Amino acid sequence: MIPAMDVKYINPFLQSSLTIIESVTGLKLAVGKPEKTDFYFKDQTYAIQVGVVGELKGQVIIAMNEENAKNVASKMMFGMPVNELDEMSSSALNELSNMIMGNTATIFSTLGKIIDITPPLAVHGRDLKLTTDIEGIKVPLQYTGQEYIGLYICVYEDK
Repeated sequence: MIPAMDVKYINPFLQSSLTIIESVTGLKLAVGKPEKTDFYFKDQTYAIQVGVVGELKGQVIIAMNEENAKNVASKMMFGMPVNELDEMSSSALNELSNMIMGNTATIFSTLGKIIDITPPLAVHGRDLKLTTDIEGIKVPLQYTGQEYIGLYICVYEDK
């Protein structure tokens, strides 16, 4: 298994996630305690995977339970009620991942690390188990003290 990247590279992912989510939804999230992850999503989950290529390689997954995903999509669509994760709400959530990861790439460029991202791939379901050859770190993004979004960083530095 490829070890996770140096922790100094986690901050651009966090900074971008917190800034973009607050900007497009109004939700001010806090960073919880990072931990290693097994990429198992027991409950009904909406997860968006974005590939990272360039000087860093791997995947980032933005995951949330179904209710939080509906709430985020609703906020992105100016309060329009979201009763199901249909094509329109999924498009909004995928665009959120593009915004977060595009901004992350910009932050990395200011640090002299050039990365690019792949188009998002969303999965939605229960008992999802993802596997990878790269160690992953989960950082819970919390709202009112509870995990609201899980940010899964599974990236290594390509030296």
